[in-house]
Amino acid sequence: MIELKRKTVDRLVDQFWKQGYLTVSRKFGTYLPEPGKIGNFEVDIIAKQRNNYAIGLILSEDDFKNSNLIEKLTFLSTRQTRYTNKKVYLFVGVRAEFFNRAKAMIKLLSPEARKSVRLFQIEDKDSFQKNAVEEKQKILFS
Repeated sequence: MIELKRKTVDRLVDQFWKQGYLTVSRKFGTYLPEPGKIGNFEVDIIAKQRNNYAIGLILSEDDFKNSNLIEKLTFLSTRQTRYTNKKVYLFVGVRAEFFNRAKAMIKLLSPEARKSVRLFQIEDKDSFQKNAVEEKQKILFS
């Protein structure tokens, strides 16, 4: 179970790197500290790009069952830096089967909060590698 969570955090860190962010703190990291709570909510990643910050959050099946998910998304998407009052982006990672539900939840947010949310589909890379191997085995002639 913890290994699965670690892999999903790694996948979201990959999305941060693709966007040009450096990871400041993350859950299940070896060398980086774990992020503290923001308000009453736990987050998975905090990252920085020059003077811009971003929060990373992974939504699981249990989060969708929780009644205060809208409150959590609203609170985290409206954060600003302490002294410069810059927006802090919220990167939300979800597995493929929950992507449409997460998209619908984000549509329920206010337009201002919705602007700072980036939704990413967390994919399991191992499944793609297995499919590629299976396809190579099916080829009879090259």
